[in-house]
Amino acid sequence: MVTQVLPAGLVASAVVAASSANLGPGFDSIGLALSLCDEIVVETTDSGLEVTVEGEGADQVPLGPEHLVVRAVQHGLRAVGAGAAGLVVRCRNAIPHSRGLGSSAAAVVGGLAAVNGLVAQMNSLPLSQAQLIQLSAEFEGHPDNAAAAVLGGAVVSWIDRSGDRAEYSAVPLRLHADIHLFSAIPEERSSTAETRVLLPAQVSHHDARFNISRAALLVVALTERPDLLMPATEDLLHQPQRAPAMPASAEYLQLLRRHNIAATISGAGPSLIALTTAQELPTEAIEYGAANGFTITAMTAGDGVRWSPELSAIG
Repeated sequence: MVTQVLPAGLVASAVVAASSANLGPGFDSIGLALSLCDEIVVETTDSGLEVTVEGEGADQVPLGPEHLVVRAVQHGLRAVGAGAAGLVVRCRNAIPHSRGLGSSAAAVVGGLAAVNGLVAQMNSLPLSQAQLIQLSAEFEGHPDNAAAAVLGGAVVSWIDRSGDRAEYSAVPLRLHADIHLFSAIPEERSSTAETRVLLPAQVSHHDARFNISRAALLVVALTERPDLLMPATEDLLHQPQRAPAMPASAEYLQLLRRHNIAATISGAGPSLIALTTAQELPTEAIEYGAANGFTITAMTAGDGVRWSPELSAIG
């Protein structure tokens, strides 16, 4: 229910991080924000909708009401009981699309956070972190990427379906200071919807037990015992099943792990994320990646979403 219509001329911005979900065994539950960010600027106007996109995905995303950031902004406005007669939405994207790096979650979280920047100028209560996680996770049905984008760093998330509505929650983990992160991003793209259909509807008790033990161990490895990252990132539930759809990534994953680098498919792929206490990747791994179209980048854990009201119009 709309209780206030925002005046024209309000401007707010949000900076939101990429994320890597699963980290091997933590399917749909463990995520990690990365130091690669999109920026969103939203301005209220008297009427209409204008959407511009720079950078990643600029020539591939819709520029109307179906744009994911626009949908998130409208969703957030409804959640706070506000409306806007018109909007200008400008996106500056650095997160590659369809690579398993949480670009859609970043778009949604960034749009919701921009709403906080708008309503703050009207002395209204902003959406809390818990609300940001809930509202953003509703778009995809699981909160791993969304929670990482909201909270920053590493997170454990879960879903409570005991009531009529799925409730999404998450808690942060304190990532061990000795862990270094590397991303390997290929040119090829992947669709989460397309790779998810490769997963079987049922799994064996053995495989479920294996992943439960590794997911529990992963929390320990991320926070206290990085020497356990190799066994902690083993998985039987989704990476082997998705491998045929991304053979280059699957082969690179095995090469990295042969070099004792705890690499995993990032989300639904085809990007990889490597966690290691070494400050550099082995030369052979770097050379293989470069020869096979992967861009390898050293990263750090990303911050939680940041938003702010602006006093001047978009330039």
